Amino acid sequence: MPDYRRAWHPGGTYFFTVNLLQRQGNDLLTRHIELLRAVVKSVCQRHPFIIHGWVVLPEHLHCVIELPPDDANYATRWRLIKMGFFKALPRTERVSAVRTRRRERGIWQRRYWEHLIQDERDYRAHMDYVHINPVKHGLVECVADWPYSTFHRMVSEGIYPVNWAGGNEGS
Repeated sequence: MPDYRRAWHPGGTYFFTVNLLQRQGNDLLTRHIELLRAVVKSVCQRHPFIIHGWVVLPEHLHCVIELPPDDANYATRWRLIKMGFFKALPRTERVSAVRTRRRERGIWQRRYWEHLIQDERDYRAHMDYVHINPVKHGLVECVADWPYSTFHRMVSEGIYPVNWAGGNEGS
């Protein structure tokens, strides 16, 4: 079995990428965005964390979150978010024999990517990556046009200008 190394840092700020199992042509996350938001809010109430940046794309999401000073357990948070989301959905997906034996649904990839933010430069780079992602994937031409992102909150807080990465930087 692989030895997955995780960075467990109490109070750490982390970047995550979490993917659906079937990515091709799948819009499950944006189609059920209100459910996903409700699940994240519920988990955050029971296991607090601060959302610095978040973007939901049709089949994956990216976020930058900060854990409480005495807590490094992001794994429980992701387990509860994934579980809360899939339990609220009807069973329509194909489930492999392996997943059936493990009592898993065929919605999320088992693993996720996490990165412990190292410094202010690393933080800014990952926040920019989170917010530029819908443009990178060709979903919109302007970051401000993507509705499932903390970008809009950050514009209202004066962190980003509304036309940041607006698609016409080369002109």
